[in-house]
Amino acid sequence: QVQLVESGGGLVQAGGSLRLSCAASGRILSNSRLAWFRQAPGKERAFVAAINRSGGLTHYADSVKGRFTISRDNAKNTVYLQMNSLNSEDTAVYYCAADGRFRFEWTPDTRTSYDYWGQGTQVTVSS
Repeated sequence: QVQLVESGGGLVQAGGSLRLSCAASGRILSNSRLAWFRQAPGKERAFVAAINRSGGLTHYADSVKGRFTISRDNAKNTVYLQMNSLNSEDTAVYYCAADGRFRFEWTPDTRTSYDYWGQGTQVTVSS
């Protein structure tokens, strides 16, 4: 059974930074494309960032480009999201996701591209 567990969320002041982690068990993440999504209150879950299997290709939502960095450590079976210059619009529950089956094409910003999801970690940015 695959389990993804996020950590690192919390309360931070505007302009501050947080680093989220997502550790996997039951599956070797080096075989997976990985992503972070977020869901703010009253809104749909939205794409934040994604990374391919080797870590050599990343994708970002326009709203976080230049502020957030996704990375992975396959040896630790973990994916990270470094978040800098946070603002109130970044307040949300953040979810990590991993794909679990072969796909001819990868659409990194689409929820249906991923098969496994964590339970989420809350990030709250105070102004």
